[in-house]
Amino acid sequence: MKKRVSIKDVALHVGVSTALVSYVLNNKKEGRISKEAAAKIRQAAIDLNYVPNQIARSLKSQKTNTIGLIVADIANPFSSQIARIIEDEAQKNGYSVIFGSSDESADKTQNLIFLLLNRQVDGFIVALPENAEKQLNYLAGIDIPFVLFDRYYPEVETNFVAIDNYKAASQAVQHLMANGRKQIGIVTYQTGLHHLSERKRGATDLIQNTSLEVNVRIDHLKEDVDAGIDRLLKLDTPVDALFFTTNLLAISGLKYLNELGVKVPEQIAVVGFDETDAFDLFYSPVTYVKQPMEQLASQSLRLLLDAIDNPGAKQGVVIDTELVVRKSSVS
Repeated sequence: MKKRVSIKDVALHVGVSTALVSYVLNNKKEGRISKEAAAKIRQAAIDLNYVPNQIARSLKSQKTNTIGLIVADIANPFSSQIARIIEDEAQKNGYSVIFGSSDESADKTQNLIFLLLNRQVDGFIVALPENAEKQLNYLAGIDIPFVLFDRYYPEVETNFVAIDNYKAASQAVQHLMANGRKQIGIVTYQTGLHHLSERKRGATDLIQNTSLEVNVRIDHLKEDVDAGIDRLLKLDTPVDALFFTTNLLAISGLKYLNELGVKVPEQIAVVGFDETDAFDLFYSPVTYVKQPMEQLASQSLRLLLDAIDNPGAKQGVVIDTELVVRKSSVS
């Protein structure tokens, strides 16, 4: 059998210490190493067909320097942006990230947790789906560092990073009211997820009219959005504004308004939630609640790395949003 190339072999080839080779190949910050030296070491590793021995490294350090990241759907622009930022920030800190999508399923989330534990991740960053209390209790019970991001359970003490969803929704509706809109419809998901419940509460506390609410089943999105908008337009006093609590709801609603020939903002003002390129492509650029993606991602990683280094520490971070006002909500 061909002998496995070691860090020592790479060091001898380049003429540097094994410590220096280890430092570079483990993706440590290279402030004290010249770019030329780091490049030479990486090239030597490629030329010699060096393969990292992660198992040996893990036994020695009790760490794999990998993080498990579970999002709702990696295809959703919000999830993919968050994942990319976390991946970039993790790499700067010498960590790799393994991704998985829960597809809003508690069972799939549990399977992903088992899978990632088998890969011996050092910790988790997780956006839990609805009815995932069992998965949350499991993570807490096995004593592994984890951070909930975007979604959290206020009654459970955990590390979490989230936005102030109530305040964000309130600001969106206040903006519509300030622009003369009197019949504001709310389109949201039929869910018990805390962050979406808070968005709904932030909006309905100002409107206080349940006939203006549309509660969409996640597995019947288009059908329920279309039917809900039809109902709101047929009220004795039709709605003159719509607030969508997620980007996917907003995109579906805009498509249907377009099909109906409803003019935005002349007939109906629109405010969405989360940034997406689709809002720029609509003929009337869409006003939206902008989540601070960089902060959400970097703070989630910071909390996880703190928890890995200081087991038992619990921190919660709540971040404000920004309302980006554009043509769709201003007459």
